[in-house]
Amino acid sequence: MKSVIGKADILFVTLDTLRWDVAQKTMEQGGTPNLKRLIPGGWQLRHSPGSFTYAAHHAFFAGFLPTPASPGPHPRLYAARFPGSETTTSETWVFDEPDVVTALSNQGYHTICVGGVGFFNRLSPLGNVLPGLFREAFWSKELGVTERESTRNQVDVAIEAIRKQPTNQRVFVFLNISALHQPNCMYVDGMTEDSAETQSAALRYVDSQLPRLFEFLSQRAPVFCIICSDHGTAYGEDGFIGHRLAHPVVWNVPYAEFSIR
Repeated sequence: MKSVIGKADILFVTLDTLRWDVAQKTMEQGGTPNLKRLIPGGWQLRHSPGSFTYAAHHAFFAGFLPTPASPGPHPRLYAARFPGSETTTSETWVFDEPDVVTALSNQGYHTICVGGVGFFNRLSPLGNVLPGLFREAFWSKELGVTERESTRNQVDVAIEAIRKQPTNQRVFVFLNISALHQPNCMYVDGMTEDSAETQSAALRYVDSQLPRLFEFLSQRAPVFCIICSDHGTAYGEDGFIGHRLAHPVVWNVPYAEFSIR
């Protein structure tokens, strides 16, 4: 991460509510060919630091990205400085600000948030907390969970915001992808309830829309990318429905980081 700062644009995409097993199975079945080209080794299995969007993103922005699902300790990619950290090493980019958005802004980055789920909708004080960290933040119903073409619209908004910046201006672009959150049953004709199957269909749709953003960013500068889920969700496993609960389908999330040059 230290070698990236100031030299590359940074893209952080959270695939909101995407389960690890759905992401893995969909890729194995050839449903996400565009993501497969970027991460030929496949998704990493990691544990989320939060069981719902608000908690997970606060952790992400402070440097607590999903943790590899194996015994640690695991050095962190970046971290807000605090005494006693056991996962900050010489390889970690450490900053004094409380969050990576502010830290990157202070490093000269133009920070852009394209919101998706309700915690980014700017319709209430709570909905302003996370997007309020960014210099520019966008949200509309067309970007939200009830819009079938939400990812296409989010990519359009992101590209237009980036296009307005000079090519020598480094950008930090954050997208919270809403299509995988409920209701995702709209991605399978005739379905009226969400399931792992309908989330997989939503993921295939998302995969079809992201390449335009990758291509656009790669034309202006090197790009360092982080793509992960913030948490999973339960579709009836052991009687559980939804998230903000302690179950493996909620804590296990897919993660990838890579560079595009």
